[in-house]
Amino acid sequence: MVVFPGSNCDADAAWAWERATGGAAELVWHERDELGGADVVVLPGGFAHGDYLRCGALCRFSPVMAAVRAAAAAGRAVLGICNGFQILCEAGLLPGALARNQDMRFHCHDVHVRVERVDTAWTLACAAGQVLRLPIAHGEGRFHLPSADLASLLAAGGAVFRYCDAGGRRRAESNPNGSLDDIAGIASPGGNVVGLMPHPERAAEALLGGEDGVVILRSALRWAMAREGDARG
Repeated sequence: MVVFPGSNCDADAAWAWERATGGAAELVWHERDELGGADVVVLPGGFAHGDYLRCGALCRFSPVMAAVRAAAAAGRAVLGICNGFQILCEAGLLPGALARNQDMRFHCHDVHVRVERVDTAWTLACAAGQVLRLPIAHGEGRFHLPSADLASLLAAGGAVFRYCDAGGRRRAESNPNGSLDDIAGIASPGGNVVGLMPHPERAAEALLGGEDGVVILRSALRWAMAREGDARG
């Protein structure tokens, strides 16, 4: 769990990971230049560097990002949640940008998202078309790409999660921020790097409102275990 100045979901993400998978989580300060051989990397939500300049813009210069890029290039599972999604885009690990919500308001409530792909590091344990109820908390979550780039992303299957209603139907009122094509999360071409605006780590305990986020975290564990099995031959 990479921690930047202003991160505020790092402990939540670590707790949710350990509860969902039984695996150990380590908090890694952004000034470190290595990840200690981690198989799974999470960039949690918050307000990294106070969101100065642009959300996530300053993080691309943190020493740890070289290690995150290396992990992504090696096929390890990398997830950016909310502010972490913004960081991945600013660092060039994912395309696009997250702009101000269309209504210029901060949104903090549950949404429904539909799983569009089940072959990424963060959806392997999901079912195709599965609808998840997850919390959001952002003021700049409107996914944007120029038209030609968006067409390329969609053609490559880059849209992993889309906003929808509880029945899985895409409706204008179910899109909380005006994201293009109702996109709530995208993946890299290899499927190992994913960014999404909703918070799966805040949906990992029934007593706290729901457990739909657990399947996302367990997907990464499955991805890492499959990679380890392939390495052993």
